[in-house]
Amino acid sequence: MDTGSTRKKQPERVRSALLSCAAKIAVEEGLAGVTVQAVAQAAGVSKGGLFHHFANKQALVESMFDDMVARLDADLDACLAGDEGSYGCFTRAYVRIVFADVPADPASAWSVALPVSLIADPALKHRWDAWLARRLAAHADTDGAPVLEVVRLAADGAWFDWLLARGERPAYFPRVRDQLLLLAGAHAAPDKPS
Repeated sequence: MDTGSTRKKQPERVRSALLSCAAKIAVEEGLAGVTVQAVAQAAGVSKGGLFHHFANKQALVESMFDDMVARLDADLDACLAGDEGSYGCFTRAYVRIVFADVPADPASAWSVALPVSLIADPALKHRWDAWLARRLAAHADTDGAPVLEVVRLAADGAWFDWLLARGERPAYFPRVRDQLLLLAGAHAAPDKPS
């Protein structure tokens, strides 16, 4: 009788590990470094094991992107839960999330891997645009003012500036965050036509 241990199959855990490893590689090496071989090796599975979960590299990259957006959604929803839902609530949550400290674990650092992916893959940029359009439609009553779009674009600019610097968050981050939050809450919502 064989008394050796056998590893139980845990497909969700394996899939999660593959996505985390892909995100970590994207953070450390850019999206070009996210290869089937590199991700499988980092996750400790065979390429066949990776292909069990993802049909090809593009499917892996798109799933990694969707996972990062889901993390962003969860962070935004948690931030929105603490807001009274007034003028600019989504924009304030977005600014707070963009300017939040990056997790020490690169696999959890969607705030780095997400923009890296957007720069490298135009198809992912379209997915991002669709996600943002859905979020903005859901918050049209509170976040439709042009000044709030300017605030979100400024936050994106700071996000990309930090990403391109590849280091510590810039010293200006707290100051800019505070000014953007002020802009996102300082203006009264415009009157709606009767």
